[in-house]
Amino acid sequence: MLKIGITGGIGSGKTTVCKIFELLGIPVFYADSVAKSIMHTDNQLKEQIISMFGTESYSGTGELNRSYISSVVFKNEVELQKLNSLVHPAVFRAFDSWVSRQVSSPYVMKEAALLFESGSYKMCDQTILVLTPQALRIERVMERDGISEEEVKLRMKRQWDDEDKQKLATHILRNDESHLLIPEIIKLHKQFIEAASAR
Repeated sequence: MLKIGITGGIGSGKTTVCKIFELLGIPVFYADSVAKSIMHTDNQLKEQIISMFGTESYSGTGELNRSYISSVVFKNEVELQKLNSLVHPAVFRAFDSWVSRQVSSPYVMKEAALLFESGSYKMCDQTILVLTPQALRIERVMERDGISEEEVKLRMKRQWDDEDKQKLATHILRNDESHLLIPEIIKLHKQFIEAASAR
């Protein structure tokens, strides 16, 4: 099974790109959504989080105490890295399990904001980086999330800059409202099908 990783900075439009691949019949694993979900459902991960951050991490009914966890890791890079060191391996396990069930597709995609930062690109055969100018990304996120420019920039600091990502990316998709995106996606789709059939 050919595995394609896809990433991009916040507001780059990587989810939009993934939706187009889904319209082409390709299954997409949304790592960030899965990460939020398994913090409720993966018992091994829950035990690790409680061990590291205390019993306040979960309510009496086993629900993640998001406000508490956020207060611990927000603006504290060391604590955030500790949390990621627990969550990322659990997401890797979930991805492997998910891939094993995608038997009818020529390839699958893994969408992750921290594809390169987490090292999960190493689990992929090829990667796509969605590139968008920073000013456009800031504008999109402010409109989408109703937050300030300062808050968007704070979120951006948690991700590698595009120059570092480009060094590791196999393919670049420019989503800057001046390049035609869909023809480029279809071209990549054909390349991936060819690569999968050649395996």
